[in-house]
Amino acid sequence: MLGFAAAVLFIIAFLINATSTATSAVFSPMSLLLAGLACLALHLAGVGTKWSVPGRRTRR
Repeated sequence: MLGFAAAVLFIIAFLINATSTATSAVFSPMSLLLAGLACLALHLAGVGTKWSVPGRRTRR
């Protein structure tokens, strides 16, 4: 899931940079790029990759 979030942040940063849109410092392409890299690093580290609900396993 964090990999998808990183991809979306990279696309938004690319579009802002490609269109030369003036934005505030929080949504600058560099800050979005760094946020995307942080999400990608967390994804590669294995954070948020396994979703399990306790007690939902059924044995047959």
